[in-house]
Formats: sequence, structure tokens, C-alpha cells
Amino acid sequence: MKRGVDYIGVGVGAIINNDLDQLFLSQRGPLSRNERGLWEFPGGSVEFGEKLADALKREIKEEFGVLIEVGELLDISDHILPEEGQHWVSPTFLCRIISGAPSIQEPGKCSQIGWFNLDHLPKDLTVISRENLAHYLQKIKPD
Repeated sequence: MKRGVDYIGVGVGAIINNDLDQLFLSQRGPLSRNERGLWEFPGGSVEFGEKLADALKREIKEEFGVLIEVGELLDISDHILPEEGQHWVSPTFLCRIISGAPSIQEPGKCSQIGWFNLDHLPKDLTVISRENLAHYLQKIKPD
């Protein structure tokens, strides 16, 4: 049975910013489970018995070779992809890198990475990253 396909999967996401207020994004590679080629706030699946923050730290370390500090919960989103037959529930946290410089560790899952200013983000974001971005903007620029 496959997570997110045969039953609802749980994934975690990280909005990672740096001292220049830039956001870290990765482009989904050809071996990604869904939304290949789109840019995202990185994250991954939660394993059975794993705490959300621990899963997020593990995923970011595996995929980009850095250690992060997991901060405040930004949101919890239903990540439903009818055309791909997938349903995920994803909490996303505000994070920062505490050690290392990001590099692509799993090239099949990730094609590119980068730091982006808010006014120069890629337009082709994943469904959940667009939702996370809207919540992030509400948080940092409330009406």
C-alpha cells in the first residue's frame, strides 16, 4: 500500500528563510511522487512513530545536507491532487538553517535549489506551496 494514494499520507514542510529574508525553494525532480518540475517549500513524508519536527529535520538533512531548527507551525493544509490520485495532510513550519549550506543530495527528487526574495519567487509553485506562501504573507504582512 502506498502513502498518499491508498490512504491519506502525512507530509511536513519547511519555510526556511535566511538573514537576508530570502526563502529557500527546491524544484521537484523527475523521480518526485507528484508535481514534477514545480518549485516548493521542501519537506517530505512522516514515518510511522516519527514526530513531525523529527521527520522534517530528517528530510531536510537527507535531501539538502543541512541541519535545521524547526520553529512555529505556520499552517496545516490538505494537499489533494485529484489528477494524480493523491491526498496528503501537511503541517508546514517556519524554520532556519543552523548548520551547513544546502546542496542537492537526491538529484532524482530535486532538480534545482535556490534562495529567493519574496518579490522574485518562481511562478510555478506546487499547490501546497502556493497555499503556504499565502499564509506566510498574511503572517509577515497582516492587513
